[in-house]
Amino acid sequence: MNATHAELRQFPVQDDCLQIAGIALTRLAERVGQTPFYAYERKHIQSRVAALRQMLPARVHVHYAIKANPMPALVQMMAPLVDGFDVASSGELKTALDAGMAPSHISFAGPGKRDTELRSAVAAGVLLHLESEQEMERAAHIGEALGMTPRAAIRVNPEFELKHAGMKMGGGARQFGVDAQRVPAMLRKMASLGLDFQGFHLFCGAQNLSASAICEAQRLCVQLSLQLAECAPSPMRMLNIGGGFGVPYFPGERALDLAAVAEGLHTAAQLLCSTSPQTQLVLELGRYLVAEGGIYVCRVQERKFSHGQVFLITDGGLHHHLAASGNFGQVLRKNYPVAIGNRMRAGPREMATVVGPLCTPLDVLAEHIELARAMPGDLVVVFQSGAYGLTASPIAFLGHPPPLEVLV
Repeated sequence: MNATHAELRQFPVQDDCLQIAGIALTRLAERVGQTPFYAYERKHIQSRVAALRQMLPARVHVHYAIKANPMPALVQMMAPLVDGFDVASSGELKTALDAGMAPSHISFAGPGKRDTELRSAVAAGVLLHLESEQEMERAAHIGEALGMTPRAAIRVNPEFELKHAGMKMGGGARQFGVDAQRVPAMLRKMASLGLDFQGFHLFCGAQNLSASAICEAQRLCVQLSLQLAECAPSPMRMLNIGGGFGVPYFPGERALDLAAVAEGLHTAAQLLCSTSPQTQLVLELGRYLVAEGGIYVCRVQERKFSHGQVFLITDGGLHHHLAASGNFGQVLRKNYPVAIGNRMRAGPREMATVVGPLCTPLDVLAEHIELARAMPGDLVVVFQSGAYGLTASPIAFLGHPPPLEVLV
């Protein structure tokens, strides 16, 4: 099989060609007008959000983390589907506001926010997730200068971490948030700075496929926040416990057991409701909502043989899709699910390595993988590409043209 079974669940095949939103991949490529390109399927993303909402407790709000995929058309599509947006830059804030999301439902996180970003956030009325004591003081001064009261939450760096996370963002020494033991003093000072305390933000890690690890971290986040809230200048109205929901990329990985996560969230929500009923529980998700709904498509330019191995040289590469190349955090390189999109099932197979046109040995999209025997002009598809694709890649590297993005 040329890819994991993920593509068969997500996108149908007709006449040996992958179908995206009911459109044959070959026709879609003509419609886009060039390769490479990213394509995101509306129906898949909408269905993912709907399925998630059906499983989660009604009192849990779902926010979309724009960093996962900030394509404006996609963000605008997400606006009525979710309860809020989470942004991490002034650029993402503009995208969120342009999409029509109410400022009161937008939160702004990230270390090292510039004064210009803080001013924009305060002026817009969005919720600031404060990452340090210094940032709290700067936000207060900016609020005073603007004659506005900044809405603020504290991002907490807990002592615990999210076990089995592909990327850890809490526990131990981190650039994110305020160490838990320093938060009480920060809360006491917040009362004198004229900030509108809203609650806490805890984000322990990302890309996790272990339901038990996610549930444990969520339970600990709720317990820690309830303890810290005792020092707060006003009742805790919001608790963002991050996300961390992963999607399977590599052979042997299994999809997250959402039912088990939902059961754990029911327990956490009940604890919060019984102790702090005014607190809104927020789940912040990005990758889980959009990753599996997107593909990256590039075209074979040349078949090349070297020491008995087949290389398919394409017009795409790591400058467009750094994650698929393995250079976005992988310790040991693994292949994303890849296929020849116009030769999905029929015809002879071969072992091949898919590379891009860049002058670096790092430019590998798939290494020694079984694929349909491809010829120049055929379309290579990288699945699971709806998150952390184009904007997480060094687009300007070596001066090649950027890919297009389409929402279909």
